[in-house]
Amino acid sequence: MAAKSAGSALDWGWNHSPATSAALVAGGAYTVATAGTVTGLPASHALLVAGAGAVAQVGADLYQHRPTGHTAARCAAWLTAGGWTAIVLENHTALTWGAAGWWAAGTAAGMTLARGLVRAEATARTERHQRKLQKWANKQAGDWHERLERLFRLEGHQVDGVRPWKGDVGYTVLVTMPSNTPELPADAVRKLAVDLRLPKGGGIQILDGDTYGQTLIRVTAVDVLAKVVDLPDGPEDTTVTSIYDGLPLGLKPNGEEARIAVVDECALVVGQTGSGKTNTVNTANAGALRTDNTVVMHIDVTGAGISLPWLHSWAIDGTANVPLIDWTADTIEEAHILCDTVIAGIAARKTGHQNLLTEDDKLTVTHDLPEVLVAVDEIAELTPGLLRKLDTIVNTGRAVRVRVLVCGLRATQDVITAAMKKQSRVRVGMRVSDPEELSHLFPTGGGRINPKAAPYKGCGFYSSPDEDDVVSDPTAFKGYRIKPKQIRALSVAYADRRPQLEPVFLDTEPALYYASRWGRILPRIYKAKQLAPTTIPYTAIDVLYPPVNEFTGIPITSSTEDDEDGNSGPRVVAASTATTTAPAGPQVRVGSDLLTTMLNAARPTPGPSNLDDATVIRADFGRVIQQAGTPEDRPSPVPQLLAEAHQHVVAAGGRMWSSDLAAAHGLDPRAFGTELNRLLRDVGVERPGVGTVRIGDESKSGYLAETLAEAIQCYRNTQ
Repeated sequence: MAAKSAGSALDWGWNHSPATSAALVAGGAYTVATAGTVTGLPASHALLVAGAGAVAQVGADLYQHRPTGHTAARCAAWLTAGGWTAIVLENHTALTWGAAGWWAAGTAAGMTLARGLVRAEATARTERHQRKLQKWANKQAGDWHERLERLFRLEGHQVDGVRPWKGDVGYTVLVTMPSNTPELPADAVRKLAVDLRLPKGGGIQILDGDTYGQTLIRVTAVDVLAKVVDLPDGPEDTTVTSIYDGLPLGLKPNGEEARIAVVDECALVVGQTGSGKTNTVNTANAGALRTDNTVVMHIDVTGAGISLPWLHSWAIDGTANVPLIDWTADTIEEAHILCDTVIAGIAARKTGHQNLLTEDDKLTVTHDLPEVLVAVDEIAELTPGLLRKLDTIVNTGRAVRVRVLVCGLRATQDVITAAMKKQSRVRVGMRVSDPEELSHLFPTGGGRINPKAAPYKGCGFYSSPDEDDVVSDPTAFKGYRIKPKQIRALSVAYADRRPQLEPVFLDTEPALYYASRWGRILPRIYKAKQLAPTTIPYTAIDVLYPPVNEFTGIPITSSTEDDEDGNSGPRVVAASTATTTAPAGPQVRVGSDLLTTMLNAARPTPGPSNLDDATVIRADFGRVIQQAGTPEDRPSPVPQLLAEAHQHVVAAGGRMWSSDLAAAHGLDPRAFGTELNRLLRDVGVERPGVGTVRIGDESKSGYLAETLAEAIQCYRNTQ
C-alpha cells in the first residue's frame, strides 16, 4: 500500500475575503441569469431571492451590531444584484455586451464596497474595544485608589494605569507611592487578596517598578492552574520555530507562557506517578520537533512509551515520510549503542568544527548543524554503566550543542546522579505530595515552595535561565495537554522539516550502527504489526549488531573502550559474538566455558621458572584472569552464588526474572532472592528500577547481567 501523501490538498473551507465573497455572489447572479434565460426562469424569482437575501442581511447586521448605514449599503447591493438579474431574465439579454458591462461594473463596485465596509467595521470595532477597555481601566484605577487609601491609609498616592493580561486572567496595577510611604506593608498581599475575594489559585504579587517609588501590583483573578489547557499548536499553525526560542511547557498563573531553555542547559523533570510528567515530556517533544534545527533522540527502556505516539504516523500509518524521533533506545543494549554514538559524536564535533568556533566557544545551531536533544524517561530503570555514559554527555556536550532532558520520579541521589542534577539548570517539578521533594530539586527558592500552590494534575513548578542567564525562583505553571491524536497530526506536519546529523557527527566507530538502528528497534517495539512502506528505506539494509562483552553483556561499539575500572584499552570478545549482521534466529551471546574460567580463576598456575613469579600474568580474551605469586589455596573473593547467578543471566541474554533464576539454581525463590540481594548490598550495588526487569511486554522482579557483573568486580577489588 502506498504511503499517503502529506502534500497540499484542496481547501473546501469558506475562508474567503469580503471582496472574493462579493465576486462569488456576482458570479452566482450571472450564472442564474444565463441558465434562467435558457430554461425560461421567471424574473420574479430573482426579485424574490434578492428580497430574501436583503432581509437575511438585516437580521445578521442587527445581530452583529453593525452601523445602520452599513446595513443599508449591503441591502442595496442585494437588491441591485437581484434587479439586474430580473431585467436580464425578462429581456433575455444575459449574453449581450451591454448586460455583461453592467454586470462587470456592479461586481467591481460590490467588491470595493465590501472591502471598505469590512475595514470600517474593523476600525469601529477596535475603537469600541479601546473605549470599553479604557472605561474599565478608569474604573479599576478609581477602585484601586480608594482601596489603597482604605486598607493602608495612604495619602498622596497615584494609580497611573491598569493593564489587563492576555487571556483575561488578571491585570497589573501601576502605583506611584508617596514619598513618606515608599512601599506597602508586609501584610499587603493577604489584605488585598481578601479584599478582592480572589479564588484559590489566584493571588497578588507586589513588585518594584522601573523607578524608585513605583510599585507594580499583579493580580491573578482566575485559577489558571485548575483549567485544562490544550496545546495551542495544531496542524493549522505549524510555523517553523527555533530551539533558541525555548520549549513551551504551559501557562503561568498570570497567563504568560512557561518556557524552558535547552540550548545551553540540560533539563531535569521529576514528578510522582500520575502527576502529568509524561505529558510534560511530550509537550517538550512537540516544542523541539516544531523547530527545524533540533534532532530528538529518546531513551526509554520500559517500552519506548514516549516515542511510540510520535513514530505511529511514520511506522504504521505511513503519513509521515521520516521518523520524527531520530533514534529510540528501547532496551539497555540499544541505549548503550546510542550513548556511545553520541559521546563519539561530541568528540568529533569538537575537532571537526573548529573553524566554526572563531566568534564563540559554542557552535551556532542551524538546520545543517542541529542541536541533539536526548530525552531520557524513567531514569531509575537505567543501569550504573548507562548513567555514567549519560553523565559524560551532560558534562561534555554543551559547547557542541548536545543536551539531555532527564525524567525521573524523584530528584534524590538514588534516582538522579550528582552530575545530572548539578549540570541541569533547568528544573521542572510536577505535582508532589512532599515539600522536601521540591527542596531537593530547586537550588534556590525551593524551601519557600508550597505544593498546595499547584495542587492539580498537570501542575508543577519550573525554573529556567532567562535572557540574562539568571535562573529565576521556581514558578508555578499548568502544563499544556497534548493527546495522541494531536501528536499524530503534528507528526505529519513536522516530518518534512526534520534535520539530519551532519557527516562529522556520524564519522565515528560507534556510528557504524546508526544507519541500521530501525532494523533493530522496529521489530521489538511493533512485533507482528504491519509496518508502513515509509519504513522500508530504513529497514531494507543489512542490520548490524555490535559484539557483546561476554562478562557484562554490554555492546562493544569501538575497538577501544573503558573497562570496568575506567581504564581505556583494547577489548577482545569471543568470535561467536563478533558477528555484525543479525542472524535469523535468537542471539546467543555467551560463552559459558569462558565465563566459568573467569569466575573460578582464583588459583594461579606457576609461571615459567626463568621468569619473575611476581610478574607472570595469564590473560584470556584481553582480561587478566590469573596471576602468579599468590597462594594456590586462596579462595575466590566472588561468592559462588553470585558467580553462578551471573552465568545464568548472561546465558539468558543479559536479563532474567527472579523466579526463573531461582529455578535454574533449584532454590526457593524467596530464600534465593534474599541471599542474592544481601550479596549485592554488601558491596553497595543497587538494582536499577527497584529490581524490576522488563522482558517482552511484561515487567517482574529480576536481575541484569550488568548489575551482577558490577558486584563481581566489587568483590574482586576487595581482594
